[in-house]
Amino acid sequence: MRVTIAAVGRLRAGPERDLIDDYLDRFDRTGRAFGLGPAQVVEVDERKGGGMAGEAKLLDAAVPEGAMRVTLDERGKLMSSPDFAALLQARADDGVRDMCFLIGGADGLAPDLRRGADASISLGKMVWPHMLVRVMLAEQLYRAASIRAGLPYHRA
Repeated sequence: MRVTIAAVGRLRAGPERDLIDDYLDRFDRTGRAFGLGPAQVVEVDERKGGGMAGEAKLLDAAVPEGAMRVTLDERGKLMSSPDFAALLQARADDGVRDMCFLIGGADGLAPDLRRGADASISLGKMVWPHMLVRVMLAEQLYRAASIRAGLPYHRA
């Protein structure tokens, strides 16, 4: 199952970009044997205007055709890492070819985009900077693949 992270804003070179690249490379290597990956990040430019509604149109256009849409939103479902791993593997086993995670800009996701999602997950009750959410999601993708592979990375 291919994974796309569609996110508002451009992440410049630096430690966050390095972490995302590292975790997604690890996810691709570890998940391949289980039908998980590859993963990619698609960035949309929030400077195009239109606020949340404009960002929603750009994010919608970035979603691969037929992909399962998952929003990252503070109102979404709280999941443990093993539950997230089980969700990914179950969708892959169900034949889902593409899963797209949607990350909004500084103001979050437009209500219409949230309503049109197949699922919504939360990384906790706190609100996180949208650039940092990418890093956290990339790490959880790798953690999910390592849980599936039985690697010692996840210790719970």
